Amino acid sequence: MRDRAKSEPSALVLEHFLPYRFAVLAQAVSRAFSSVYAERFGLSIPEWRILANLGRFGPLYAGELAERSSMDKPKVTRALQRLEAAGLAQRAIDANDRRQVRLALTRRGRALFRQIAALALDWEARLLAPLAPAERAALDGILTKLTRRAEDMRGRPGHAGPSSEPAVHAEAS
Repeated sequence: MRDRAKSEPSALVLEHFLPYRFAVLAQAVSRAFSSVYAERFGLSIPEWRILANLGRFGPLYAGELAERSSMDKPKVTRALQRLEAAGLAQRAIDANDRRQVRLALTRRGRALFRQIAALALDWEARLLAPLAPAERAALDGILTKLTRRAEDMRGRPGHAGPSSEPAVHAEAS
């Protein structure tokens, strides 16, 4: 079966397919950046994503945290439990809706976030160093446009969104 798949012509060249390339790049960048906080602070990638989101946006519900961190709820729950055990995060019952739990960083968690955030900005500058300022600005604009476009298209297979551009019928990675 594997040999047959290689020999049949396909319009999809995976290594040129943008969603696949983004997924590979995101994973490579995530793994490379994790070296900044994993050894020094003992955090996993999911723990860092939670710490970063709570540090940036303040208290969130679990669903909001899962959405913002691009992780499923069980992964968020496991990482949050480890952060709570380490004294970096805490849960509090929402005063307006006692069925809901708000998640927040502790004072220690906020201090750690600030410390890692400074390292993160330095790491990002080194990652982007090969790009000229105009390329960085263009990249930022392109990523913003593609993020909005993907959000418009999410949940609507084969639908290209509000414009009249043709739909793309390939599976995203």
